[in-house]
Amino acid sequence: MQQTRKYLLIGAGIVVLGAIAYFGLRDTSDRNKKPDNVQIVKTALAEQKTIAIKVFANGYVTAINTVDVRPKVQNIVRTIHVKEGQFVKAGQLLFTLDERSDQSNVAKARAELAAGQSDLADAELTLKRNEDLLSRNFVSQAVVDTARNKVAALRNTTRANQAIAESSSIALSDNRIEASISGRIGIISVHPGSLAQPSGEAMVTISQLDPIAVSFTLPERELANITATYPQGNAPVTAQLPGQPELIGKLIFIDNAADTQSGTIRMKAQFDNATQKLWPGSFVNVSLVSRNVSHAVLVPAQAVVTGPIDKFIYVVQPDDTVKEQKVDVVAIEEGQAAVTGLNAGARVVVEGTQNLRPGSKISEAREKSATPEKSPPGASAY
Repeated sequence: MQQTRKYLLIGAGIVVLGAIAYFGLRDTSDRNKKPDNVQIVKTALAEQKTIAIKVFANGYVTAINTVDVRPKVQNIVRTIHVKEGQFVKAGQLLFTLDERSDQSNVAKARAELAAGQSDLADAELTLKRNEDLLSRNFVSQAVVDTARNKVAALRNTTRANQAIAESSSIALSDNRIEASISGRIGIISVHPGSLAQPSGEAMVTISQLDPIAVSFTLPERELANITATYPQGNAPVTAQLPGQPELIGKLIFIDNAADTQSGTIRMKAQFDNATQKLWPGSFVNVSLVSRNVSHAVLVPAQAVVTGPIDKFIYVVQPDDTVKEQKVDVVAIEEGQAAVTGLNAGARVVVEGTQNLRPGSKISEAREKSATPEKSPPGASAY
């Protein structure tokens, strides 16, 4: 009987201890548990500052000057003085054509000029003598007039021979084909002995590589912003090749008409290219600042929620509830949205908007500690 009573007391004690432990743990969990209607979110403060609005486009590199080298007259190529891909300077000799025929023409013209000059000198002496004789009444006036007319005719002939000699010299110089600009030459399409023709294929093409240009198109709506921001038209432009740092240039050309089909307008920027990083025909990513928005209210772009009708932002109230604030997005730049309809300093919800409704209670998400917890002494590193 006493043993049975002992077991009953022990059993009752175990039940009491279990009840105390159960209600104690439940009370602790209830204190740590947040109400079901509280949403965990991340927030940020709206800032006010000036933001630069950039526009982006795909561009391609073009040479500012490109010259197709052709002869003025049909002739045979005698000597080629350059190599394909060579950089040349303006005035450098590229080709020499067969000049023997032109040399003979020059010699003939000079000989005729010399003969005409001799006849002119003789006629001038004759005129002078006749004028002296006329003063002494040894010859008539008609003789003097004839001598004077002959001098005039020979002077005109001498001028014509002089022009022929100069023309022959020019034709002779045309057999020396020189570079008209500095740049890099491409494929040479002729060889010694080839017949070069003015209307045929270009003998070679010279492209100016420094400075160089980048052509691109922008929506026509950006034209008003660019011309208002840069009245002189010298807007800074950046170009970037894949995996390369940005290159800085300036806008040098805006087309005089927009494309009515695409609604875009062509532009061109100039870049220094001493290291030849930009090559004609290459595609580059282009960007430029079209305008600056002063005193813009900025929020993270992900804070803007697109509703069925309008765009809005959840703004946190002093009692940690949220309300919808309708906004208009002016621009989005580098992850920041410039909006109107919101005051600077407002606390807005950035993450967790999908579970919110007007009046929802929110709580700020805690940042995870970047410092790892220390392992107890003797614990394995694995």
